[in-house]
Amino acid sequence: MTGVSRIAVAVLAASATSTGVARADEPSPSPPVSAALPSPSASAAAPIPPPPGAPLLPPSPKRHLPDYDGLGPRPTTAGEVALWVPRVLLAPLYLPTEYLIRRPLGAAISAAERADLPNALYDFFAFGPDHKAGIVPVAFLDFGVYPSVGLYAFWDDAFFKGDNLRLHASIWTSDWLAASLVQRIVFHGKDSVQLKLLGVRRPDHAFFGIGPTTLESAQSRYGEDKLDGEVLFDLPIWRSSKIDLGVGIRSATFRNGHYGRDPGILQSVAAGVFPLPDGFAQGYTAEYNDVLVALDSRRPYPEDGSGVRVEAQAEQGNDVRQSPGSEWIHTSAGAGGFWDVNGYRRVLSLSALAMFSDPLGTQPVPFTELVTFGGDIASPGAFPAPMSGFLPGRMVDRSGAVGTLRYKWPIGPWLDGSLKAEVGNVFGEHLQGFETKLLRFSGSFGIESDSSVDSSFEFLFGFGTETFEHGAQIDSLRLAVGVTRF
Repeated sequence: MTGVSRIAVAVLAASATSTGVARADEPSPSPPVSAALPSPSASAAAPIPPPPGAPLLPPSPKRHLPDYDGLGPRPTTAGEVALWVPRVLLAPLYLPTEYLIRRPLGAAISAAERADLPNALYDFFAFGPDHKAGIVPVAFLDFGVYPSVGLYAFWDDAFFKGDNLRLHASIWTSDWLAASLVQRIVFHGKDSVQLKLLGVRRPDHAFFGIGPTTLESAQSRYGEDKLDGEVLFDLPIWRSSKIDLGVGIRSATFRNGHYGRDPGILQSVAAGVFPLPDGFAQGYTAEYNDVLVALDSRRPYPEDGSGVRVEAQAEQGNDVRQSPGSEWIHTSAGAGGFWDVNGYRRVLSLSALAMFSDPLGTQPVPFTELVTFGGDIASPGAFPAPMSGFLPGRMVDRSGAVGTLRYKWPIGPWLDGSLKAEVGNVFGEHLQGFETKLLRFSGSFGIESDSSVDSSFEFLFGFGTETFEHGAQIDSLRLAVGVTRF
């Protein structure tokens, strides 16, 4: 019945738009005289075609765009001129990414949109009356550690309006398992409370020793079993400023690991490459509470991306297995300036971040609670993960400092390109032993999505160097692609 109705509607639409169709058994009516004589307006709208065989006239030249407002052409802004500075400096990276990645990706996105592929995929993976729930297959490949495959599930307004659920589960082998469950409740004033449960079991964490001068050749592997549960209150206060308050409990145990031909951490300790790190033998179960205060003058998307951000963070933890002797505190402070050079979210930023980890009791801080640079190990706040051109866990010590120059620009729907140049390293207590010759360089190019705070797509190619004292030779390469992990 529906098909007949659609055909009837189409027939009615065709008959309504026709200029008069004669029945087969009726003679065609003669047009009135007024209709037979062309009017001046009709002649102007439909010129008489040239006779057959007449030479065709060349097309008329394209007219210039009229100056409707009388203001003349738009002047070149200072931001557009300044944009050429990072373009020239980063041309060796920008040109390949522009012509080998961004433009082919843009063409692929356009072709997919013409084929209605995004809507088809969205309808396939999402379900429910308003497509507020769905299950999506995910994968992540980071050369230097094991890959993983899994599922990402979402359910918005699950049990009531503003109640959002997220589930991310991944697997590779029987000893590589991970899952996280997030429930985030958003209130009317944009305040939110989040409950997150996380479990990870994996054998391939990299460890190079502790200190600023560790060598790439010291790479070894350890396994970890970790459980983490946290309640986090997020309180936006002004523009992009906010206060975060959290409390949780985290448990970790460690074992000898493996990946490829790399030795396990116990083999490296036996060979005298480095001592056994603190906390490895007994593990820990820590109760922790943290606070983050960030003042950020940037306005939310799609407003101009220029502004200044200053943030401070502290997390206090204590090992309930060895309390009161094993306690520690993490602190960090960062500041950054962001310049949207043309008002279209092409943002050049310069930031600095310092992080510290100090014992509060008689026992040393467990090695996985120390300051760690490398990979996607995020900073406590909104600044980029420090020294992402290195493998995760490449640098570990009591403190660390990093300066980051970054250029970020939109390349497609929900996708941004990113070029980062970073200088930094880890050091002893409160930056003890800091020297510029001990700094390292990290460079990376990436494509990342910005549509979700829980899980995002990332493509990254990066490299890291030895310390400047040793010639800043490139000794680390990193390539990662997929949906980011835990």
